Amino acid sequence: MSPFPILRRTFVAAALALLSAGFFAGTPAFARSAPESFADLAEQLLPGVVNVSTSQMVQDESLTGDENFDEFFKEFFDRQRRDRPQRTTSLGSGFVIDASGYVVTNNHVIAEADEITVLLHDNTELKATIVGRDEKTDIALLKVEPQQPLAALNWGDSNTLRIGDWVMAIGNPFGLGGTVTAGIVSARNRNIESGPYDDYIQTDASINRGNSGGPLFNMDGEVIGINTAIFSQSGGSVGIGFAIPSAMAKNIVAQIREYGRPRRGWLGVRIQTVNEELAEGLRLPQVAGALVANVTKDGPAEKSGIEQGDVVLMFDGKEITEMRSLPLVVAETPINKKVPVVVWRKGTEMTIDVVVGELTDEVEKAALSTPGPESAPAKEGKIATLGLTVAELSPALRQRFSIDAEATGVVVVDVEQEGSAADKNMQPGDVIVEVDQQPVTAPADVDKLVEAAKKSGYNVITMLVDRAGEPRWVALRIDRG
Repeated sequence: MSPFPILRRTFVAAALALLSAGFFAGTPAFARSAPESFADLAEQLLPGVVNVSTSQMVQDESLTGDENFDEFFKEFFDRQRRDRPQRTTSLGSGFVIDASGYVVTNNHVIAEADEITVLLHDNTELKATIVGRDEKTDIALLKVEPQQPLAALNWGDSNTLRIGDWVMAIGNPFGLGGTVTAGIVSARNRNIESGPYDDYIQTDASINRGNSGGPLFNMDGEVIGINTAIFSQSGGSVGIGFAIPSAMAKNIVAQIREYGRPRRGWLGVRIQTVNEELAEGLRLPQVAGALVANVTKDGPAEKSGIEQGDVVLMFDGKEITEMRSLPLVVAETPINKKVPVVVWRKGTEMTIDVVVGELTDEVEKAALSTPGPESAPAKEGKIATLGLTVAELSPALRQRFSIDAEATGVVVVDVEQEGSAADKNMQPGDVIVEVDQQPVTAPADVDKLVEAAKKSGYNVITMLVDRAGEPRWVALRIDRG
């Protein structure tokens, strides 16, 4: 008998033992293979996905006349065409979230529509009405009246997704209904600058025109995203698609169903990014948080004691690692909930309890800068270490630079081209309200605070600068000459 079968079995057993012990570091023991097939999952989920078609009346202004017509007839037929409204149609996707007939889709799929039709998986057509919509996150909720209960899908938790997880999309690309594609989660928390609450899941599952509003599934068959946008120069899939995470969508859909519109939490602050220089100027131990540039009068933040210049580090137990995290967290917080907010103020970390308000259209329009009392007449002074010349606010300077009568601080009257102020694009007419979070009303105040920072060994000072009613924090490097 040949010894080779015995040696082969011995080698395999030894290799398996080494693998289980983690000997081969190149291939992680926890790596999962690709699904053998998506067929069972697709068969189970397809009935819950629908096609959404819309139509609207528009004026047809296209020139489609025969080029052989003389100009008179071309103008005549073109005028007739423009005077007669034409009906146009568009296609998208959606999915059922309640057997009684509630359907989720994208707002841009049904925007401006006169008629909306939902086509079920069995080709049943149902007229749909709009329950409500949210333009900021591009979500809409429709209602149809089926004769029998529909196949409804379940929400999953997008917060548990990991980069590299398998996902499956079903939709209506290019009008081809019931199309299934698969891929992985390529990235999370993507900001594509489509709205104030961007937090997209990025996937390489093929998503094309017509997929908008369709569901993105995890391998448990749960909806973990709403396919919304693609990155493409041609309009076709290039492997970069974006989906609204279910953690956001589920809450918004529930609010639309109950109130007809989303209800978002409101803190009442205007914020800006904390960069390295601002962090140094604010004496923050790390670059993180959202810097409060302005506090809305009578808003939740002002009522609780949050101040201009505070850096929000945590909100309701959630760490604010970057500025755009705060609006997302606040918006998803229940209205009237009392939450702890951790802020950094003048070198000290403190916790403030805030009762979250409701963000309404009226509130957004009224969220302007907070005025203060009028300052004294003018004196001028040069701050050489910053490359600035500033002056006390006077009626003449207010008129010259169109500064509000109730603004406070000192006004910039000259900026040296080689100074640190010029590097930060400061301009004559800018009003310096605070220096290192201390109010200033005279050039001497600015000079004194800059010198104090130098003596303390700091290389950067912060300024609260108001330009045309828009406050922002600026970090200026001190020139030590």
